[in-house]
Amino acid sequence: MSSAALCNKTSTVHDGRRRARLILSLLAALALLAVLGACMIGSVRLSPNELFTALIDMAHGQSASLGASLLELRLNRAMLAFVTGAMLALAGVMMQALLRNPLADPYVLGVSGGAAVGALAVMLFFGSLWLVDVAAFCGAVLVALLLYVLAQRDLRGAIAENNSSLLLLTGVIVASGCGALVTLMLSLAPDGRLRGMVFWLIGDLSGSQLHVLPWIVLAAAMLFALRAARSINIMALHADAAATLGVRVGALRKGLFLSAALLTATAVSSAGSIGFVGLIVPHACRFALGPDHRLLLPASALVGGIFLVFADTLARMLLAPQQLPVGVITSLIGVPVFLMQLHHLRKR
Repeated sequence: MSSAALCNKTSTVHDGRRRARLILSLLAALALLAVLGACMIGSVRLSPNELFTALIDMAHGQSASLGASLLELRLNRAMLAFVTGAMLALAGVMMQALLRNPLADPYVLGVSGGAAVGALAVMLFFGSLWLVDVAAFCGAVLVALLLYVLAQRDLRGAIAENNSSLLLLTGVIVASGCGALVTLMLSLAPDGRLRGMVFWLIGDLSGSQLHVLPWIVLAAAMLFALRAARSINIMALHADAAATLGVRVGALRKGLFLSAALLTATAVSSAGSIGFVGLIVPHACRFALGPDHRLLLPASALVGGIFLVFADTLARMLLAPQQLPVGVITSLIGVPVFLMQLHHLRKR
């Protein structure tokens, strides 16, 4: 390679890194603005001065004022919305890379169905709200482990259409079984508990609590994703020859499956089944930023968080003081956005 060509290649690499840093910095700034906007907007609005005063009061441990109390409630909810959206979007990118299917989303393998069975069973038979998150997480993990055992041979093999199809088929069958159990529990539920069960299935952030576990899971999955981003690019571009190019295909497929399943289990146990975030956000980011997973993975997580914070703010505001389930808002936004994306893909 000549020195001129080497210089041009080095310049292109530096330009790509500079572009990626700029895009991620802008998205991080938008995420901060979205969270602050969610803290200010509500049935009782906070002005910028009141928000600043409330932030100071919270920093000093003084939450007796109205502004500080509102800020604490809204900030916890906005942060939960952000981390949930980021987990769903990141899981969506991983599922699409694993299954080599642009229509894959975090719920396609039935992990959310296991979470729904666990959560609704606790609501129906015990009525203990504090157990709902634990039961949902345990149900999702059990289904993920069942899928891992049933499809271990497919995950271990090289990337091929048959392996992806068998894994997808296994997930669809397991999801159908979970759906039947959910329908049975809804038909048996008394009227006093049915509303809460339906709201959980739609996806609702109103009664959720912010915990540190989602942030730990998101950070660990993002670390794995960034370290594996180059291998994911190779697997996407050269599927049949990825192993000969040095990619440990079996380990990568298992890592993608387990990371996506853990992200989905944590997100669903925190906020219920919120649709379309893990489907439209990866599509939009891939359409706008390109297919390079080194940028696509962190950008999708940031955009997913921003999108869910925006949707949850709309859910609180549209019929205030009544609050809508955020899953309804994401679906109403997601359907036309996804149809527009499909239209642009056909034109291209």
